[in-house]
Amino acid sequence: MKRINNISSQAGHIADLVPDQNQPRVYIETYGCQMNVADSEVVLSILVDNGYSVSHDPEQADVILINTCSIRDKAERKVFRRLDLFDRIKKNNPDILVGVIGCMAERLKEQLVNNYRVVDIVIGPDAYRKLPELIDEAGTGQKAVNVLLSREETYADISPVRMDKNHVTAFISIMRGCNNMCTYCVVPYTRGGERSRDPQSILREVDNLIKSGYKEVTLIGQNVDSYKWKENGGNIEVSFSGLLNKLAEAMPDMRIRFSTSHPKDLPDEVLSVMSRYNNICKHIHLPLQSGNNRILDLMNRGYTSEWYIGRINAIKRILPDCSISTDIITGFCSETEEEHKETLSLMEWVGYDFAYMFKYSERPGTKAARKLKDDVPEEVKSRRLTEIIELQNKLSHKAKIKDLNRVYEVLVEGVSKKSDNDLFGRTSQNKVVVFPARNYKPGDTLKVRINNCTSATLLGEPV
Repeated sequence: MKRINNISSQAGHIADLVPDQNQPRVYIETYGCQMNVADSEVVLSILVDNGYSVSHDPEQADVILINTCSIRDKAERKVFRRLDLFDRIKKNNPDILVGVIGCMAERLKEQLVNNYRVVDIVIGPDAYRKLPELIDEAGTGQKAVNVLLSREETYADISPVRMDKNHVTAFISIMRGCNNMCTYCVVPYTRGGERSRDPQSILREVDNLIKSGYKEVTLIGQNVDSYKWKENGGNIEVSFSGLLNKLAEAMPDMRIRFSTSHPKDLPDEVLSVMSRYNNICKHIHLPLQSGNNRILDLMNRGYTSEWYIGRINAIKRILPDCSISTDIITGFCSETEEEHKETLSLMEWVGYDFAYMFKYSERPGTKAARKLKDDVPEEVKSRRLTEIIELQNKLSHKAKIKDLNRVYEVLVEGVSKKSDNDLFGRTSQNKVVVFPARNYKPGDTLKVRINNCTSATLLGEPV
């Protein structure tokens, strides 16, 4: 395959990259979390720097990459369905190379190599720098595989090719991997241990986004609260609160968000920094998973419900206008009806603004799969999940009712899905607001008075 080497960095926005018939073309699909979106942007940057052009149509591509998620069985099944489609495309054009990258590549490397003829390349999250060479290797007819995990790789020196549609908001990965070893989770096995990026590289990336017209950045990591970097030969340690402080001080016109926090690691110092700077958004995503201490212990979450309540109280005390969202897993191994009700009770006490809610899905290779019995019947899991969703819908509606007649500062992100006459944006609290477009455009910041709401959205008028 024709490839151009030693091209200087061309990071920018994917919409600005015009397909070039003289260059090999790459098409990429992304599934899973915000970290996967950020990884796909890094992958595109690496390939563009090595002479590839971006295709928006898999049938017109020379290389098809699918960036995968292993967090739940449903996510993996979706990827296998896409591989079936790519297999049909490849039958019409045998020269197309198909690669599986990311967490599924790490977890299911042997299965993908041995059982899926359509797959030519398998590459884990820490080996993306090797992708150009692996594509060349696959072009000779060999299966190309690299799933080695790294203790150092953060891709800090790579300027991502941004894939967002609005050209207003962007993700920045500040760390990789996870040390928490929750018993249900595959992340430590597919992404390795924690390592943090040099804060100066993060500041440079945010500064580049400002120069490109971006208005908001979300700092992402599996557990941002455990971010840690040592400077000056280890004499100075930069914590997550220190990083937030540096960014907010240096970039006063950039909105700053972050995700995800861990209840056992969220300190008052982070909350205090958030309270001091208006450009740090007032929203915290704090996964609960379960409201019962026995289940939390089985999950190896590292905190109790009482500790979690203490963190919620700290948020409400230091940041009274902060919104709170969460993750809930229902039907974990041996969960009883009373333990399920404790989760419902704690949800109601917190009054979450929104939540991501799931049935427990056993992941092969995790401690829970090895040591615990997945013994809650599927119909019980489904019924409990329905109860959790119904309660959260009530809590979300209650939170929106409280917002009526309030005025929020809203960052415009794009055109409403339901009407070209309306725009949408988000408040500092991460609440979506729809309002008349008038002469506003994406990237504008304006005051909006909330006068109505749906189950998922606030409706307002610019003031």
